[in-house]
Amino acid sequence: MSAFTIDKDAVLDFAFDWSAWLADTETIASHVVTPTDGVTVDSSTEDSGVVTVWLSGATAPRQKVTCHIVTSDGREDDRTITLNVRER
Repeated sequence: MSAFTIDKDAVLDFAFDWSAWLADTETIASHVVTPTDGVTVDSSTEDSGVVTVWLSGATAPRQKVTCHIVTSDGREDDRTITLNVRER
């Protein structure tokens, strides 16, 4: 799990890089990004095995955001980042 420090007023992008984990011909068929209460997912996209998510509105001191993927081969996995919210 990765941790990042952000300001409560920040609107930032974060990348979940699955490219090294995917098999050579495997792709991400779908992804779902789920935040804890207190942070907003503005949008998310996937390109070449990397899910990029735009986040805003972090309010609590610590937030978690999980990216769940399903691959073209039917494999599923999650990765979670922690956001430490502080004035910067």
